[in-house]
Amino acid sequence: MSRTTVIEKVEQMQVRKDVPDFAIGDTISVHIRIVEGDKERTQVFTGTVIARRGTGLSETFAVHRVAYGEGMERVFLLHSPRVGKIELVKRGRVRRAKLYYLRGTSGKKAKVRNLLGSRAKVVAESAAVEAATTQE
Repeated sequence: MSRTTVIEKVEQMQVRKDVPDFAIGDTISVHIRIVEGDKERTQVFTGTVIARRGTGLSETFAVHRVAYGEGMERVFLLHSPRVGKIELVKRGRVRRAKLYYLRGTSGKKAKVRNLLGSRAKVVAESAAVEAATTQE
């Protein structure tokens, strides 16, 4: 057994299976486990996904939000054990692969349109097909 196959097997064991299908422009809530001393708590970070990068175990995504008039951004490892769960709040309609332009904006300029059309239908249909195949 070669070294690369061993690494791939270890990575496959650590990949999360409960990741929702989210894309750039979607609003998500990320539940993060924070350890302070001997206590552990969960903190929710809700914002717009502005970037996704990487593949496999090292995939990351950046979430941007504006709180108290100040923009903040966090980059999360998708398959990290610190990330408790990821919830999709709403889908966004964008025409860019990265939304870095949201960093300096506020108010209406920082708004991402809701997704009502084609991608929402495709995602709903694929979820229905996936649910039907798991029931069989």
